[in-house]
This record gives sequence, C-alpha cells and structure tokens, in this order.
Amino acid sequence: MKETLHEGQYVRLVRENGWEFVERTIPTGIVLIVAVTEDDRVLLLEQFRPPVGRPIIELPAGLAGDIPGHRDESMATAARRELLEETGYRATDMVCLTEGPPSPGISSEVISLFLATGLEKVGDGGGDETEDIIVHEVALGDVDRWLEERRQEGYPVDPKVYAGLYFVSRRSS
Repeated sequence: MKETLHEGQYVRLVRENGWEFVERTIPTGIVLIVAVTEDDRVLLLEQFRPPVGRPIIELPAGLAGDIPGHRDESMATAARRELLEETGYRATDMVCLTEGPPSPGISSEVISLFLATGLEKVGDGGGDETEDIIVHEVALGDVDRWLEERRQEGYPVDPKVYAGLYFVSRRSS
C-alpha cells in the first residue's frame, strides 16, 4: 500500500513496501530532446539547478501535461514546445528514440527521449520566466572535447547527454 509522507506543489514523497521515492504531482510525462542542426551541431543547455547548487550541462527537457487545459498533451507535442521555449528552435521532425526511468531508485518518472531534426531558429530561447538558460551549439565532431572542457571547469554534465549522443552516433553509422 502506498503512503504519502509529504506533498508539495510539484512533487510528493511516498512510501510503498518500505521504499521511499518521489512522484510528480501534475505532469503526465517527461521529455528529453537531443536536437541536431542541419550542419551537425547538437544543442546543449547550461542551466543553474538549485538541488546541486550550480549550473549543469544538459539536453533540452521538460514536462508534458503541465500546462492548465493541456493535460492530454502528447509527448511529441511537449517535446516540440520545450525545444522551442528553451532553445528558440522549431523542429520539422521529432522522433521518439526510447523511454525509460532515469533514476528508478528515487523517482517514479519515466523520460521519453526524442531526436529533433529539421531545425529552424525562430526565437531567442532561454526558457520561461522561471528559467535562465544558455544555449550552446556544439559541433558533433567536437562535442566530446567540449564536454570534457566544461567538466574540467567544474560544470557537471548530466549523463543523459551521453545517452542522447549515443543515439545520434547510431543514426549516422
């Protein structure tokens, strides 16, 4: 039997069969986007994350079904919306590559990973009013070096970046 230990505005802490974990309260899913431009540049974000107290290098991502009146939003629609909001790019093609739990020991959420191509820059990006996102366009041939340099400078790199790059490398081989 599941017991709610605490519920906030966005998450709840629950216990089930002795296991404590977090659930999101509003969205229907999580989307993660690996976006590749026509000239083979991947879009990476730099964003301050309060739980770790510093900026992180990550892929564009966001919640599906979190906008009032759009609870039934599809994952692909959410991925398109989040990509535009965070990077300023619109994608012609949005393909779901895989889905799965990113941290199943602490959270029940499942992420759907999308590949976005056919990109067109139509806005500034940077996120919504609660976000302060810096967009980096990094050449795929240079991305390993670039990520290692950021890591050496003290920027943690979200491991999901490497998962996204794995799928991009499979696409081109």
